[in-house]
Order: sequence, then C-alpha cells, then structure tokens
Amino acid sequence: MGLGGGRERSDAELLAAFVAGEHRAFEQLFRRHRRHLYRLARLTSRTPEDAEDALQEAMMSAHRCAASFRNDAAVSSWLHRIVVNACLDRLRQAKARPTAPLDDVYPVPDATGRVETAILVQRALLQLPAEQRAAVVAVDMQGYSIADTARMLGVAEGTVKSRCARGRTRLARLLGYLNTGASAVDAG
Repeated sequence: MGLGGGRERSDAELLAAFVAGEHRAFEQLFRRHRRHLYRLARLTSRTPEDAEDALQEAMMSAHRCAASFRNDAAVSSWLHRIVVNACLDRLRQAKARPTAPLDDVYPVPDATGRVETAILVQRALLQLPAEQRAAVVAVDMQGYSIADTARMLGVAEGTVKSRCARGRTRLARLLGYLNTGASAVDAG
C-alpha cells in the first residue's frame, strides 16, 4: 500500500509499516518531520547542541517505543511529545549538574532588527521555567491547541493554560522594553 500506487503514505501508515518490520519506513517518517522537530527542540533547549542531542534521544525513544503507539493522537503529535519530553529531561539533568554560565551564548551575527528581535525572544524564552517554555512554544509558536498541548505534555488543559499565562506574563516583562527601544536583556 503506497509503494507502487504513487500515493505518499501517511504518518500512521509509515509507523505501522515500521512496526511490521519495514525499517526504512521509520527513516522516511523521521525525514518527513525532522525540520519541524528540530525547530521544536531548538526552541525548548538551551543550545543547538542540546537540541541535536535531545532530538537524537527522542528519535531513538520513538524507534524503541513505536509498537506502543496507540493511535489516539496524530503520529506528529506523538513525536512532538517525545521531543519535548527529551528536551525537558535534558534540562532537568543539566539542572542537577550546574555549570558556569557562558557570557554570550547567542552572539548576534546580523544587525537586522528581525534577527536581533528573534535572538532576544530566544534569550527571554530561555529564562522561563522549562514547563512554561514548553507550553508557550507549543501553543504560541507551534500553533497547537490547548487540548493537543495538554495531551503532548501529559498534563491537564488548565495546567497548560496557567503555564502559558505565566510564561506570557514573564515574557511581556522581559521583552516589554522592545516597545520603547531600550534593551533590558543587554542591560542585565
């Protein structure tokens, strides 16, 4: 089904084919979602290296647990949740073994306003607690609904709403200076 018929197989069909023994199906599924999942990992992680590591761990986990997929959500949502969980696990592990902070983790390579704003928003996101950041990224940046985000994060919808509200409030405080032209992130 889908191999010679010219039709591209759905995510669910690819996952089922992988579980049935077609190992290339998982590779195809990963290639289909890699960019989106990396962006998610990058938004949820502190560094590009952490994002790469978390994505690799997430895909190994998805590979191992593919047979346990219950079809109660989209495969992409299932992968999203695995990536977010891998990122949160890495953040928790990093918190357990603190390191000296780097002075300038994200140097500004380009002076255009859009790039600078994106970097400032990324820095502000990194100041949110991991759980708030995951909720804000899923709902406000990735466009997931509250219900989908709650399922992905394994929490109640009310919890997602409160994490988003707290995260947005903190982001507004951190980034409010953008409307005035001052630079609070640079100042401290």
